[in-house]
Amino acid sequence: MSMTEAGMFHPAPIKPTMSYETLAQIDVRVGTIAKVEDVEKSDKLVRLIVDFGDHQRNVLVGMKKERDNPAEIEGLQALFVVNLEPRKMMGEVSEAMMFDIGYADKVVPVLAVPERSVPNGTRAG
Repeated sequence: MSMTEAGMFHPAPIKPTMSYETLAQIDVRVGTIAKVEDVEKSDKLVRLIVDFGDHQRNVLVGMKKERDNPAEIEGLQALFVVNLEPRKMMGEVSEAMMFDIGYADKVVPVLAVPERSVPNGTRAG
């Protein structure tokens, strides 16, 4: 069991079941975080430039308060949902969503990463 600042960690209830067809609609891919840039107007957001093999995307993530040095994730591979509608935040557009582990449960988030390097753009699932 993990500890949080509030005490013992208690997992959230499992969400309602869904079909495999619904799950298959989510496009999760591996990308390498090529660069981490500050979003000056925000006290939470940083911009990730992510390499998906055949293209790069800007991904906005709220990790300024979660890490002392967000640039420490440069060069790492992580999982991203790439078929979400672009989302405008703080006047900028995010073109994917990074999968992280912990945020929804108020645990300091960590990246969801492949166990070893794989080609950028490789699909999960």
